[in-house]
Amino acid sequence: MAQNISIGAGVPVPKLYVIPDSAPNAFATGRDPKHAVICATTGLLEKLDRTELEGVIAHEISHIKNYDTRLMSVVSVMVGLIALLGDWLMRASWFGGKSDDDNRSSTSSIFLVVGIVFAILSPIIGQLIQLAISRRREYGADAGAIEITRQPSGLVSALIKISSDKEALEVANKATAHLFVSNPFKDKNQGSVGWFADLFNTHPPISERIKALKSMA
Repeated sequence: MAQNISIGAGVPVPKLYVIPDSAPNAFATGRDPKHAVICATTGLLEKLDRTELEGVIAHEISHIKNYDTRLMSVVSVMVGLIALLGDWLMRASWFGGKSDDDNRSSTSSIFLVVGIVFAILSPIIGQLIQLAISRRREYGADAGAIEITRQPSGLVSALIKISSDKEALEVANKATAHLFVSNPFKDKNQGSVGWFADLFNTHPPISERIKALKSMA
């Protein structure tokens, strides 16, 4: 299956690994298509039929083809740099504010306030940017999967099964959540639709992804 999908996508066949976890899910990683890996849980292999599995594998191969892992790594570095810049600005303003000159002291105080605000907000803004990019890449991988399989119904059905499954993925954590085909955490807000709820999600709402997929049929 993976070989045929890889040929259709025009990428090397990735290494395949199975995660012993009953929650259905999968993810892809690797710096480029030649060094890519797809990991699927035992739950995914047991609970999905062949057409659904093809949809999920095609989704992950689309991530590989689009260099999404590399992109998100670069984004993570940029977010870290923004946070460091905020911290540096605050420290520079703090230590540079000690002066007997009233005008200079007043200017330094303004920079200190700006530095503190930037230091507080920059990690939050950076994370929101990172999450927004992650959500867009999920839509892109969904579209890429349909280009490969020509069967939107398979991925639609797979997403419904994965998201409605009650078991939480034990091996997932917040740092890796964006890698999976669907949000691995079974919290009550993961299906929420709305601008505020969407801001803090690693994945778009399942309902929105399904709507987009059905529009491609």
